[in-house]
Amino acid sequence: MAASLWMCRLRPRGLKGPLKSIDNLCFKSQSTTAEGNPFYVLQEERLEQAERSVLINCPPKINEKKLLKHLSSHGEINTCFFYESFGTYAVVEFSKKESIASLQEGTIIPSIQHEATVPFKSRLVSLKLNNPGDLSSVPSSIQCLRQSAIPINELVQRLSGADTIDQQLYKLTETYQLTEDNVRLRFLVCSLLKDIAAAYFPECTVKLFGSSVNGFGKLGCDLDMFLDLDGISGRNSQKTAGPFTLEYQMKRVSSERAATQKILSVIGECIDQFGPGCVGVQKILNARCPLVRFAHQPSGFQCDLTANNRIAIKSSELLYLYGSLDARVRALVFTVRCWARAHAITSSIPGAWITNFSLTMMVIFFLQKRDPPIIPTLDQLKGLAGPTDKQLIEGHDCTFVSNINRINTTENTETLEQLLKEFFEFYGNFSFSKMSINIRKGKEQSKPDVSPLHIQNPFEQPLNVSKNVNQTQLERFVSLARDSAWILQQDGMSHPLGAGAQPWGLAALLLPSASQTGGKGKKRRKREPASERIKSLLESLKNNKPNSANGNGKRNH
Repeated sequence: MAASLWMCRLRPRGLKGPLKSIDNLCFKSQSTTAEGNPFYVLQEERLEQAERSVLINCPPKINEKKLLKHLSSHGEINTCFFYESFGTYAVVEFSKKESIASLQEGTIIPSIQHEATVPFKSRLVSLKLNNPGDLSSVPSSIQCLRQSAIPINELVQRLSGADTIDQQLYKLTETYQLTEDNVRLRFLVCSLLKDIAAAYFPECTVKLFGSSVNGFGKLGCDLDMFLDLDGISGRNSQKTAGPFTLEYQMKRVSSERAATQKILSVIGECIDQFGPGCVGVQKILNARCPLVRFAHQPSGFQCDLTANNRIAIKSSELLYLYGSLDARVRALVFTVRCWARAHAITSSIPGAWITNFSLTMMVIFFLQKRDPPIIPTLDQLKGLAGPTDKQLIEGHDCTFVSNINRINTTENTETLEQLLKEFFEFYGNFSFSKMSINIRKGKEQSKPDVSPLHIQNPFEQPLNVSKNVNQTQLERFVSLARDSAWILQQDGMSHPLGAGAQPWGLAALLLPSASQTGGKGKKRRKREPASERIKSLLESLKNNKPNSANGNGKRNH
């Protein structure tokens, strides 16, 4: 399990040093602030920002003003924030990359009695007090913010205080989405891993994919990275003019998969032996997509590193694009994922459960089916692609438009409350036994196999992204979807009654369900419209006279 992570936004008082102020741009507003910049441009900017950053392990009672004054001697500082994970850490971003070199020149290798150190230099350093007695007693100006997801009961309480179901969905998204500081830390860890891999492949890059960058990441989600060797110079180069051509002598292996396995094996060993703060390293090389899994203690992230996984990057870009088209997309995806996790439809443990990626595909498909559609199909996005957008990866067509400004906005004006109800109705009555889900076409197609749930991979089209799901888990999903649709239709579920902040609307859907499947060997009960606990809640709402509400059904504040 990842360590509980707390961030501390630094607000130094009275400092006259060169510290730039920055706007706190979270993922929720990234699509509007990016001014149509393609996904890959934003990622390159983030990676460049991370290259100018350093991660510092600090004493627990460090005086931030003195720290900044000391660090500013190496160059102008853009921003700095603190967090806690197995100690207190500071992420410091300089204006210029040369400042990192200056800082490292003044950093020493520790001398430890009775032990030896591996002299691997990185941008993860420790700050030691030369005179601990001089620690200032100036009151701290650090504000600590929690960076892990809040417990579900606390979320239910927050959502119960909203005025509409639409507000509840947006509040859930705002509460669970990645913060700006958390995103910066993720790219910094990615940059630190690149420094390790560059010892073997100097021109390589390490990139993020998945929830960290697709706009649907929840606080505490894993850090997915891939080692990209395709950018190394000399590949696919033309022969030089003249009588001779020089070629690098290289080891040869039987297949690209074998090469990936060997590369990850060596990099994984290096991370295990030399990577500061990297623990619990596992080399899972025989998986369909070979990977190295480990925990990065200084950041608190659980990390997966793969190699040359370029289709995963395109999937992340596609999801980012969909999430940027309409605010309702992200709000509905966050809500459905949270609902699924609250009822154990999804799990962090691999198995027969529906995955978050499958749920996201289902939400996208549902929104494509609205009349009028809220988001376009993948084939429609392909039709808008320009010459630079065309991309073929391992024989798979991964072409779609990258510039969001070329996509027309939808004329659909449905509220999130309507969409949430209709989502549960749609999948509560979907013909899973006969039809498959295809976001490329935006319509149902006959299932090509007998898998209980078939969701076509948007790029590797012969593959089913939900092949792992068994019939029992699909039936649980359908049952809970029908229950949730029924609950939202009841009196008292569309608006709060009274000032008691009793669970209603989305908050009621997140309450633990008594209809959840028990352990193995337990006899399945006949499906009821909703759990007994929810029924009791509904009865109490019906019997609750809105004495504290005004004539419009709104609460008095």
